[in-house]
Amino acid sequence: MNDRVRSGIIGAGFIGSVHAHAVRAAGGDLVAVADHSQEAAEEGARRLGARFAAESAEGLIASDDVDVVHICTPNNLHAPLARLALEAGKAVVCEKPLATTLNDAVELAALAAEHGAVTAVPFVYRYYQSALEARARVRSGDVGQLWLLHGSYLQDWLSTSADVNWRVDAAVGGASRAFADIGVHWCDLVEFVSGHRITRLSAQRKTAINSRESTVEVTTEDIATVQFETDLGAVGSVVVSQVSPGRKNRLWFSLDGADQSLSFDQELPETLWVGSRSHASVVPRGVTVHRTGSALLTPLPPGHPQGYQDCFNALVGDVYQAVGASGTEEVPEGMPSFADGVRAARITQAVLDSVAGECWVPVG
Repeated sequence: MNDRVRSGIIGAGFIGSVHAHAVRAAGGDLVAVADHSQEAAEEGARRLGARFAAESAEGLIASDDVDVVHICTPNNLHAPLARLALEAGKAVVCEKPLATTLNDAVELAALAAEHGAVTAVPFVYRYYQSALEARARVRSGDVGQLWLLHGSYLQDWLSTSADVNWRVDAAVGGASRAFADIGVHWCDLVEFVSGHRITRLSAQRKTAINSRESTVEVTTEDIATVQFETDLGAVGSVVVSQVSPGRKNRLWFSLDGADQSLSFDQELPETLWVGSRSHASVVPRGVTVHRTGSALLTPLPPGHPQGYQDCFNALVGDVYQAVGASGTEEVPEGMPSFADGVRAARITQAVLDSVAGECWVPVG
């Protein structure tokens, strides 16, 4: 392997450009881009600064010049492309959902383990330093026994009938939309920070806009609400929406314990709210020092805001550290892998099963 990790990106849209920035921040070499057509690939390669446009996704995966494959396509292509990349001996960074079915997600994680592959699913909210501060406080015992985990993830980008995207089509995006797209981010972050695992849930979902300006029948949800219980005795709830006007990307949680409550808001990520019976305070990023995982987490001193792209850069930096120029594979603590993609798929399937059965269901 060359000194620089060599990357190929499949899908040159918004999230593909985020991956491209992260590749460079991690010191990687963006070799190739593939897209749905050769023309789109060429335009994407020019825009993202890749060395060449691959003739196809399959060609990019097969290239000896690519060490890590970044899959940034519509959801229905994740599983087949990730399978090809693993079989070709590549490291894989696959956007969530890892697959549109639980069975495919489980198969991919098993295949990755069989090949000893470095894998990642970009649950990048784990990399906010304020969220990691919350995790450290829970682990230290400052918060006491957690008994309530609650919050929401709200967006507005699909809040009118004129808003159309491939995710609205269940054949492309999968049986769940709002929950599988953003609800899994909330669940991943809250489980990661709290150390709790959701074991049982009851869900509702609603399609608020049944007819959009497309020929596709809308069968996936705009809104989901989920109540749950955890393995460590807490209860909780989350509200997920892609039709909440004015909410751009508000992932918010509160972890309420016997001694303290902790609250994080992704739209205000420079602070962590900490409350107790006697006082409440807003703790700025960097005020307290914890070993919080990635050395690339943030190169910025306190007072210089850390953002979503910084978190993405840190994730890709961890992946490339795991791949390593020498071929050694040491996965940094907390780096989300295909196993975490399977976890998200299990929770999503439980939500679908709960809605279908109008009942509480276990999370496998």
